[in-house]
This record gives sequence, structure tokens and C-alpha cells, in this order.
Amino acid sequence: MSLAHATLLTDPERADRLRLARTFSVGPVTFRRLIDRFHSAAEALRALPDLARQAGAERLNPPSRAEAEDEIAALARAGGRFLALGEPLYPEPLAAVEDAPPLLALRGDPALLSRAAVGVVGSRNASAGGRRLAEELSRELGAAGLVVVSGLARGIDAAAHRGALASGTVAVFAGGLDQVYPPEHADLAQAILDQGGALVSEMPLGAEPQARHFPRRNRLVSGLSRGVLVIEAALKSGSLTTARFALEQGREVMAVPGSPLDPRCRGTNQLLREGAGLVETAADALLHLGLDPELALRPHSISASMAGPGDAAGDSGRPSPASDIVSIRDQIRPGETLPSPSPAARSTPGDAPQVPALASPPPRQGLVKENQASLGTSDGRRPAGDEAATGSESARKLAELLGSAPVSVDELVRRCQMSPPVVRAALLDLELAGRLERHPGDRVSLLPT
Repeated sequence: MSLAHATLLTDPERADRLRLARTFSVGPVTFRRLIDRFHSAAEALRALPDLARQAGAERLNPPSRAEAEDEIAALARAGGRFLALGEPLYPEPLAAVEDAPPLLALRGDPALLSRAAVGVVGSRNASAGGRRLAEELSRELGAAGLVVVSGLARGIDAAAHRGALASGTVAVFAGGLDQVYPPEHADLAQAILDQGGALVSEMPLGAEPQARHFPRRNRLVSGLSRGVLVIEAALKSGSLTTARFALEQGREVMAVPGSPLDPRCRGTNQLLREGAGLVETAADALLHLGLDPELALRPHSISASMAGPGDAAGDSGRPSPASDIVSIRDQIRPGETLPSPSPAARSTPGDAPQVPALASPPPRQGLVKENQASLGTSDGRRPAGDEAATGSESARKLAELLGSAPVSVDELVRRCQMSPPVVRAALLDLELAGRLERHPGDRVSLLPT
């Protein structure tokens, strides 16, 4: 069963995918390649001992079927469910990201994840003015039909969620969905659910948020969004990490300018110097996202402007008489995403690639074929010819070339004089052995032994 086509999983396959995803040394990229190679999680699990032995790794011990079923049941008791990569309800923009989570734990309305979204992030120690602006911008962007995504942190994140409560907002957790962080935002998390929003996480229930989890959360904020708006961020802040992920994922990056005397604004000002879209109003953000601000946002009544996604399809695209807004939701039918920005409407930071249209997310043309090529032939066999070198020998050669600094896989192929399929198979061996770390942009580095 490939990840390339939306298919509803059986309960046993969903449990097996959870087992594979929770196996030590099997990250999101390796998970994709194992599923595409062996066609099901059950077959991949059966192959793990041999793969580990070929890679010279210790025996991999995935959770038992009972443990996986217990986790699924515990999430259900908490009012949640798992969305598996490749299933129809899995958010399409996130699925296009190379290291998308194999399973996404969700509480709330899954339909919210299919709507066009914008990430709004910024300083935890935000100024009063920054919080007010974040709340106002999020309220207006939400009223225009966009879902606001953020990380439930103090400061800008919390203000963004509060501003978008009435229109629907998604909070991404760094830990399990039963671990609200910071704890004082438990009421805000409940309010998000009560008003039709959603809470999501890739971590298991009970997992307490740790420092290393927050960058993973940040990549989900950007991965779920069409673009990311940064409001107040220091030079070395998690918000800039989110902006970097957004660039690597082909998303639009926007920033609100601030005083050069305020350390909280130096990061956002740096983003602007590097080419991020300047935002002072919601209309600015809509323009950078490829929408006509004069059509998408006019003075309006927030409470009267928001109809459910189903209503938009049945009202002939006309706004409610109780409101002056011409909603983005009137332009987009359920299941559709925003139109692609025109080149003139984009601002592309640095040398980043142009932002792709999420109506057809970077489809990773022939994802199955690409992954089959990286692992062997379509039936799982290793390549032949010059690729007959053993996995362990190829992995050893690559380990000698790798260091702690990330390097692109393309560069490795050029330097090691091995074919791309052999390189990717050897990288998989190293990852299963716990010796390889993957980085955004198809880069890898060697972990210390």
C-alpha cells in the first residue's frame, strides 16, 4: 500500500504504521521509504530485523501490536484520533513535506486541516503592541477564510489563537496532546476545541515537551500553512526556525517590521532584509499569499462573516447580507486551497525557490518511483551492477565522507562515485543503525558514535 494515493487504512494497518513510526531509528523519511519499498507496515516490520543486521545495528524493537492498539484507544478516550499519511483526511500541504509525520494525533475537527492556512508566530516575551497586532491580524485573516496555525506558546502564539478563535485555529503541540504547554494555556486549548478549532501533535500521549521537540513542532506549523507571518522575534529564536522551515518547504515568509532598538524585532527586521514580505495589515498578508486584498478583505463584522465550509458551497459565492466581507471562503470551495500567487505578488527571501501553489502541492513527482529508486527495485530487491556492493560496505564509505556538518545527498552522490540508488540505500542503513541525522533540504549528517 503506497503513500502516493489517499486510501483509508484498516485498523490493523493503522496499528502497524504506528508501531513502525514509534520504532527507534525509524524517522519520517525512513518511514516513507520503508512503506514504499515493502508496500505495507506489516511487511516493513517483518523486514526490520534483516535490515538492522545488514546495517550493523542493534536489534530494532518496535512496540507490540497491543501497545499500538492501546495508544490508539487512549487517544480515542481523550477525544482524539490518528490521521495517517496517505489517508484522505491527512492535510495535503503537510503530506507534501518530505519529513511529514507518519501519523498525526488530532483533537477537534479534521476538516479544518483541509482549509487554506497561515502560520502566525513570534516572541514569547512579546510587547503589548505586538500581542495586540497579532490578535487583530489573526482575527482579520480568520474572518477572510484562512485558518490560523500557531504553537500555543506564550506571547504572539497565544494572541494569534485568541484572535482566530471565532474562525477556527489550529494549535500544534510539542509534546503529547495531553501535555498542554505552557500549563496556563489549558483554558485556551479548551477554548480552541469548544469553538471548532483543532489540536495536533506527532508525539504520543504522555510525552512531555522537551527542548528538542520544539523545532519538530515548528516544522509542522509551517508545513500546515501556505505562508508564515512572524511578529516580533529575536535573532536566535524559535520563530526564525519556523521561518527557515517555511522557506525549505516552499512557503511564503512574511514579517512585521519593528524598532531597531528593540531586541525582539531584530529577527523580523533581518527577515525583511533577506526578502521576506513586509506586513503591516491583513491586506498585506493576503497580497503576499497571492490574493487580491481589495476583494478578499473589506471592513466587516467578524461575528456575522463566518459561515461553515459547507455553507460556502451552497450560497452561490455571495457574502452574507449581515457583513461587508467578501470572504476567501467564497472564492474557495471545500477541499480546495488558495490560488497560486502571481510572481509580482510574491516576495522570495534570499535565494529561496518560488513558492509553489498548494492547490497542487509539490507533488514530489513520482514519489513512489523515487523511493523505490532509493531503496532498490519495485519488488524490494537491491540494485545490480555497480550497485552490487553490500549495504554495509556502501554505508562504511559514506560514513567516512560524512561529518557533523549537514551535506546534501546530491553532493554525496558526486563525491562518493556511487549511484544515487546505492547512496540512498546506504543512508537508510546508517539511519537504521542510529548513526545518521536527516536535515531539511535533503541534507544529512553523521551522529557521533
